Order: sequence, then structure tokens, then C-alpha cells
Amino acid sequence: MKMTFRWFGENSDSVSLNQIRQIPGMTGLMGFLDYKAAGEVWTEEEIERYMAPIGKAGLECEVIESVNVHEDIKMGLPARDEYIENYKTTIRNLAKSGVKVIVYNFMPVFDWLRTDLARVIEEDGSNSLYFDEKDLGAMGPLEIVKKTAENCNGFSLPGWEPERLAELEKTLKQYEGMTGDDLRENYKYFLNAVIPVCEEVGIRMACHPDDPAWPIFGLPRIAHSQEDFDKIVKLYDSPANGVCLCTGSLGSEPGNDIPSIIRHFGEMDRLPCLHVRNIKHLGYRHFREASHLSSDGDLDMYAIMKAVYDTCPDVYIRPDHGRMIWNEVGRPGYGLYDRALGATYLNGLWEAIEKSENNK
Repeated sequence: MKMTFRWFGENSDSVSLNQIRQIPGMTGLMGFLDYKAAGEVWTEEEIERYMAPIGKAGLECEVIESVNVHEDIKMGLPARDEYIENYKTTIRNLAKSGVKVIVYNFMPVFDWLRTDLARVIEEDGSNSLYFDEKDLGAMGPLEIVKKTAENCNGFSLPGWEPERLAELEKTLKQYEGMTGDDLRENYKYFLNAVIPVCEEVGIRMACHPDDPAWPIFGLPRIAHSQEDFDKIVKLYDSPANGVCLCTGSLGSEPGNDIPSIIRHFGEMDRLPCLHVRNIKHLGYRHFREASHLSSDGDLDMYAIMKAVYDTCPDVYIRPDHGRMIWNEVGRPGYGLYDRALGATYLNGLWEAIEKSENNK
């Protein structure tokens, strides 16, 4: 297992590489270039500029998370072939810099969604990302976009890049009438084009689940259960067509048995990486993000890490969305302190599991 940390770049993150490398057990990053629009080629020069300070800090970056899929590909529009060719070029360029995994998603319009970016947790005074379906219904798509942009503390948020949402009304209109089967067929077209390139250069694609784990605003969503991901990995049968299992995204739906899903896809060799975080359910489609400690939420972190240890021990892991604690101000969900605590907690579980297994 390699413990990693998301980093947005030198000029776009409140957390420094020097701080990240001081977290015990931290080996590297899951990289993110927030200024690249979906469909654009990542040039070798841009990738090298991002990677250079990482290497100097003694860290590695073998996972990249922000090669976004253009909406025209998801909708099956004529321009998709051009954007797919750009995607293939980016895959080859990333491979030249040592990248082994690309995390992406196939969610229409919204990569993830919360109704509050800083809901105060009464028990301890910290704040965290929060979702309530009732609030979402009262706001509508345009208002939630505006509210999110106004409350991100001056940072961009992954999946909420301004250029992607500039024509929101038009894009939502284009998705009207599209079914999950339609979206899945367009997904297959994309995978048929990019997976052979991944196999050629030694990169694995890892699809991130829908977040939250159900349809929103009438948009088709096809990646929020074990059954959904079984269909996805069958679209192109290759270890290069994998899953980024996000425990918090899938865990937002209480019916998803996260340790069981990890074992299922781990045994299939389809889990190159995981995002690990905890969720506290507050009602029907109503939850907040919690600390990584199992008892602070509703996910069993020990069972999750044991499933990883048993079925995919060479996986890349990062602690996902943390609370804002100790008066920290930064990109919502991506501060230093709580994610550092989460990494240390997960590493502690891993050490305990490893020693217990070795002493049997």
C-alpha cells in the first residue's frame, strides 16, 4: 500500500509539499492540475513543470486525478473523436513522466455535489462538507453552482471548474432524454478508444463513483453500486479498465457494503487506487463528512483496510475529504490537518493488520 495525498500545485494549494512530506508514512501524491479544461491536451512541458518540485521534495506522483472527460464524449456528440484523440495524447504524455494510474469519472455535468461546504459539527466545532437532498431540491442547479462558487474560500474545486459550468443551462438541456444505457454506450465508445493506449504505455484507468451515490437533477448516473461497476469493467475487459473506489462516495448510500465491494473488485485486480473517508448518515439522502475514525461516522475503517490488505495490498490510497479543524482556512475538504490525521490513522490500522497477520 502506498499512502498518498492530493496536491493541486504550487500556486493553487494552501498545503505545501514540505508539509505533506512531514506526514508519517506519506510516499507521494495523487496529482491534480486544476487549470486544465476538459478536452485539452496535457503537454509534456506542463506535466514536467508540475512534477519537478514533487521530485525535489522527495515525493513521487504516480497517480493523476484531473484528466476530465469532455461532456461531448459523455453525450456522444460529433466532436467526441477530437477530444478522445486529445485524451489519448495526454495518456501517452503522462506515461512518459512515470504516471501509472489516471483517476477520472463519467458523471454528467456535476462531478460531485454538496449543499453546504462548511456545515458546523456541533459535537466539536469543526466544519465539514454536508449534503441534504431536501436542500438540493429547494435550490436547483443554477443556485447550487452559484452557492458553491461563493463558498470555496477563493479556491477552485475539482469538478466545479468555471469553464465546465459556463454553459450549464445548455448542457443540462442536451442531456434531457438520455438514459443510463445511452450514457453507458457512450462510455463504451470512450473505453474502446483509450484502453488500448493505456495497455500500450502501462497506465491503468480508475473510474471514480458518482458522488453522492444516486441520480441528481434528472441526469443519468451509472457508477454508484457494485452492480454498476460490474457493468463498467465488462465494457472493456482489461486490468487497465479499473475502479477508483471512493469509500465516501459509495458510502453515502447506506446499502453499499464497502468492504464487500472492495473485496469483490480487489480479487478481480480492478482496484488500482482508493479514496478513503468516513461518512455520518443523518437521514434519507442526508449526510456529512466525518473524521476518519470509525466511531465518528458510519463506515468501518478497520474492515475497509482489512479488505484492501487481503485483496489488493499494492494499491494507492489517499485520505479523502477532511474536516476543517484548528481554525484552518483552505479549499473545502482539502485542508492539511484532518487529512494528515486521517493518513496517520489509516497507516496505524495498516500496521496493526500487517503485524497481526504476520504473527499468526
